[in-house]
Amino acid sequence: MGKTPDFDTLAVRAGIARTPFNEHSEALFLTSSFVFDSAAQAAARFSGEEEGFVYSRFSNPTVTAFQERLAAMEGAESCVATASGMSAILSCCMALLRSGDHIVSSSSIFGATVQLFTNVLSRFGIETTFVQGTDPAAWRKALRPATKLLFLETPSNPLTEVTDIAALADVARHAGALLVVDNCLCTPALQLPLADGADLVIHSATKYLDGQGRVLGGAVLGKREIVMEAVFPFLRTAGPSLSPFNAWVLLKGLETLRLRLEAHSAAALELARWLESHPKVERVYYPFLESHPQYALAKRQQRAGSAIVSFDVKGGRDAAWRVIDATRMISITANLGDTKSTITHPGTTTHGRISAEARAAAGIGEGLLRVAVGLESVEDLKVDLARGLGQ
Repeated sequence: MGKTPDFDTLAVRAGIARTPFNEHSEALFLTSSFVFDSAAQAAARFSGEEEGFVYSRFSNPTVTAFQERLAAMEGAESCVATASGMSAILSCCMALLRSGDHIVSSSSIFGATVQLFTNVLSRFGIETTFVQGTDPAAWRKALRPATKLLFLETPSNPLTEVTDIAALADVARHAGALLVVDNCLCTPALQLPLADGADLVIHSATKYLDGQGRVLGGAVLGKREIVMEAVFPFLRTAGPSLSPFNAWVLLKGLETLRLRLEAHSAAALELARWLESHPKVERVYYPFLESHPQYALAKRQQRAGSAIVSFDVKGGRDAAWRVIDATRMISITANLGDTKSTITHPGTTTHGRISAEARAAAGIGEGLLRVAVGLESVEDLKVDLARGLGQ
């Protein structure tokens, strides 16, 4: 057998299936349906007896190319693409859980995921217990006989807490549960959760997989028996589908993924060190800072620190908002994963809809700011933040 292609080669070449026109760039198939040669072939395609495209809600060549490329990069057997990161999490839960089941989740997760677990899934009889994500003992203590899913982000958004994936995989395995890891902030360019024992990986492709703030997308990856036999049937029926156009844009984003994440990470580390030395900053959260509580784990589990730098400003919300309002270049938006740096106040945006108690449990204070470091000059970012920090 020949050598398995390296990551950069997979990012550019995996998933390509050329049409008879022999195009060099991946083709974009903007079609809702596909024509069959006969009634018999139509019946065989619909029943699954014959492979082939049927309807773009669940089968499209451009979406398939994206799924195959991302799976190759993540080291997964299968991938199902979805309309957004949140629809990827929803698809995973709806496909794998039923009334009476129990989730154990890190408390340090995206606010919309907290809302999904507490306000939506609870209506269907699915309970969630939130724990300190970095403490394996807390996860073990929260387990019940009905626990079917362990869910975490690592690094977390916005405090960049790093959880030991291998340790949690061991907890899940002994509990007979599945470990689901949201790999949004690192992507496969910096971290491979499946190699560390995770059962499923979730992506908000909207973020770094695209990388330029253009389209929405999501993905669920893992073993074929879970992804294709459980998650895919849900997507086929319920329809939280990735559009072919968005899949085509995401394919182009994957080509530069490692280059971008390495540049983002280098800039973020430089900015984090500068913030840590600033007298108006109480604390900086960045996994590759030596002061980070999980620094050693992050160095072992990740190739770099990724792009999120969060920090507590002295003076609480008023001071934090002054920093935001004083910026002239950094974009005031809650999105991340863009070439353009963004800044937000998590307590009133991304985590504003969860309870004050939940924010406190997640460590999200009134003075916390999150910067998603883009690809601008780091010196210009310092100047932009210094304007508000100096007030």
